[in-house]
Amino acid sequence: MKNKELADLFEKMADILEFKGENPFKISAYRKASRVIGDLTQDIEEIAEQGELKNISGIGEGMAQKIVEYLKTGKISKFEEVRKGVSDELIAIMDIPGVGPKTLSMLHKEKGIGSLSQLEKALEDGSLMGLFGMGEKKIENIKRGIQLLKQSKGRMNLGLAFPVAKQIVETLRHKTGSKKIEWAGSLRRMKENIGDIDILATGPDQEKIVQAFTHLPEVKEVLASGETKASIIVEGGTQVDLRVVEEDSYGAALQYFTGSKGHNIHLRGIAKAKGIKINEYGVFKGKKKIAGKEEKDVYRVLGMDWIDPELREDRGEIEASQKGRLPKLVQESEIKGDLHVHSKWSDGASSIEEIARVAQDRGYQYVAICDHSKFLKIAHGLDESRLVKQIEEIDRLNEKLKGFQILKGTEVDILADGKLDFPDKMLEKLDFVVAAIHSGFKQDKGKMTKRIIRALENPCIHILAHPSGRLLGARDPYEVEIEELMETAKKYGKALEINAYFERLDLDDIHCRKAKEMGIQVGIGTDAHHLDQMWMISLGVAVARRGWLEAKDVLNTLSLKEILKWRHQSR
Repeated sequence: MKNKELADLFEKMADILEFKGENPFKISAYRKASRVIGDLTQDIEEIAEQGELKNISGIGEGMAQKIVEYLKTGKISKFEEVRKGVSDELIAIMDIPGVGPKTLSMLHKEKGIGSLSQLEKALEDGSLMGLFGMGEKKIENIKRGIQLLKQSKGRMNLGLAFPVAKQIVETLRHKTGSKKIEWAGSLRRMKENIGDIDILATGPDQEKIVQAFTHLPEVKEVLASGETKASIIVEGGTQVDLRVVEEDSYGAALQYFTGSKGHNIHLRGIAKAKGIKINEYGVFKGKKKIAGKEEKDVYRVLGMDWIDPELREDRGEIEASQKGRLPKLVQESEIKGDLHVHSKWSDGASSIEEIARVAQDRGYQYVAICDHSKFLKIAHGLDESRLVKQIEEIDRLNEKLKGFQILKGTEVDILADGKLDFPDKMLEKLDFVVAAIHSGFKQDKGKMTKRIIRALENPCIHILAHPSGRLLGARDPYEVEIEELMETAKKYGKALEINAYFERLDLDDIHCRKAKEMGIQVGIGTDAHHLDQMWMISLGVAVARRGWLEAKDVLNTLSLKEILKWRHQSR
């Protein structure tokens, strides 16, 4: 799939145009095209072949022509025209969180900054202080942005890696007939950021597996290929490594290459005390191999229950396994609905009816439409009169539905002083109210904490959205006393959201586990703005599992009847 390549290219074009001070409508069009293409799960090449590009919302005739040009030639001539006079070094600086095209344009004009090293030098010698908009906080933000960028180099967001790995594994299983093919490493543990994608496989014909792998349709370059190992680069520049092992060692290898390092070291210590040796080839008692074909047997011979991969971080899961006290982790099949989806009424791409249809196809009993409130003008937030009209539309749609309900909701902004963007009398008309911070991220810890607590005290609120406000690799969490917020949520019976959107994954796994210990319900919402993002519920469930959550801890495992009852209790 060339979706990501095109999305990145259009975003880059928008950045360069903004750097040059070009027409804002052109800039907006490229950014919208980037967002829409990046959200698609269907291959953009398939859509183009079917002649359906112009049926994608946000893709006009001119944009469609550029997409076709790229698919045919690997280039867009307009991009080459746009980037004239803008060096690769300048383009690279725009990837730094906190350095937008306008800021960079000013720095380039005022100080001649044209490379990362020049920017870092200017930040350190203080020569940027006093320029327009360059106060102490802005300078610290840019320094932190550089740090975030360097940390993310060579790492990949889970939401980007997971679909790639899933597609590769499914294709390999189909082509080779082997069912014992899995992704391993930090991806199997569903960490929010991973390195390369590691695939582990076994089967009677090892050469066939390697050949199938190196000839996948996604392959752009074969880095290495041997009898039992291979490495490829797939579209988007991601490296994927394959290792094929003997069938008798597959379970031990899967356990070994899944990790984590801390988990495996702890296991080896237990094994050593029992006179047992564990490695990637199997489990040995002296020279005798006593396990290795199945992963569960590696744990069994140590007197332990099998441990779900998401828990293998050496955070008490081994001790829990030894005592038979591992949690029965929530499964995606137990999810009854999505608690945070956006429609065309604000900044979503689909109608409420289309969203409901996809939710029903996923086997859900409900979906909560939570469009933005009026404060967020950039997202075309709803005022009271438009929200009333949306409520009326949802009521009409619900009259036609059987065994399914669209929940009337909102993602209401928590304003700077903790007041909400809608009056209580408006919020009382809704089934499900999500409260969120979208502004004033730089408030000090005390103000931010009081601001959110005031919102949680409101009886109309059901759940706090993306509680830390972070964007992975782009924005740190805002300063807030998270445990104080959790205490308030517990006191008033509020839930905390796992925002499953791939750039958020917020709450994180650590705070999910803390919420469980405190008896706070957690709800999962995709924050989907496009139908193709509703699959991200999988990422939210992964975070919940890493946080030791069971079905009873997760709000959207409740049936429609149960969740409507819960919402009344939370007021």
